[in-house]
Amino acid sequence: MEDISDAAVRAARDLRVAFSRLRRRIREVAQDADLTPSQESALTLVGKHGAATASALAAAEGVRPQSMATTLAGLEQHGLIRRAPDPDDGRRQLVTLTDAGRARIEGNKQVREEWLARAFQDRYSDEERQTILTALELMQRLSRP
Repeated sequence: MEDISDAAVRAARDLRVAFSRLRRRIREVAQDADLTPSQESALTLVGKHGAATASALAAAEGVRPQSMATTLAGLEQHGLIRRAPDPDDGRRQLVTLTDAGRARIEGNKQVREEWLARAFQDRYSDEERQTILTALELMQRLSRP
């Protein structure tokens, strides 16, 4: 890292740490005590991608199909997902959200957004919030190809 400034190295490290902590905190805010982190993650994944096979979900999560099957069985017991035959291939089953699963995802999303907005309101001044917004605009460059 000879050609990278100390400030750039520190910014990268501090940003990674801050985002990791914030992500963990946001997850804790809406953490459902009756679901495991794996179940939470799988439920969110089904919500984002719609109908999918268990093997496709396992690949997306980077877990073994057997692990995903166990995770999905738990979600099914909670009434959050359903499995139905794939209309294109009756040997496979597609996993989709139930109404309860959709409501849970939306409720968690709302709780997280409200917590974050309240945290910004309570912990920062108007000037600090504007500084954060400016920094976020600058950081958008990191996500561009």
